[in-house]
Amino acid sequence: MIDSEDGCAEWTFPAEAGAVRAARAAVRGRLRDWGLDSLADITALLVSELVTNSLRHATGPIGVRLVRPVDLSGVLLVEVSDPLPDPPLERVADPEDESGRGLQLVAHSSRRWGTKPGRNTGKTVWFELVVPQ
Repeated sequence: MIDSEDGCAEWTFPAEAGAVRAARAAVRGRLRDWGLDSLADITALLVSELVTNSLRHATGPIGVRLVRPVDLSGVLLVEVSDPLPDPPLERVADPEDESGRGLQLVAHSSRRWGTKPGRNTGKTVWFELVVPQ
């Protein structure tokens, strides 16, 4: 884990089943440390969805990064990165489908979201959550 004084925390998880659980726990712990407990449930849920997507479609390490708002009254930026360069495809899942709702959930639950090329390779999927007043 990398934690900088500028309000940024980063983790790298191996592409294995335990990554989802470990990412949720890391995110919850850091948000608690930052006094952002009110965002812990939704952030952990959305990170879980994105890490799961990375596990299904990419091989290699999965990065998770949180950027804390400077004054704790703005937005929390969350990024999930993997080595696959292709952006995820948002699709409409049928009511009977067992999967396919992760990006819909991210889009519906966040202020905004998107994708961008990764720092070195791959891609980053990011979303913002408004910090409640």
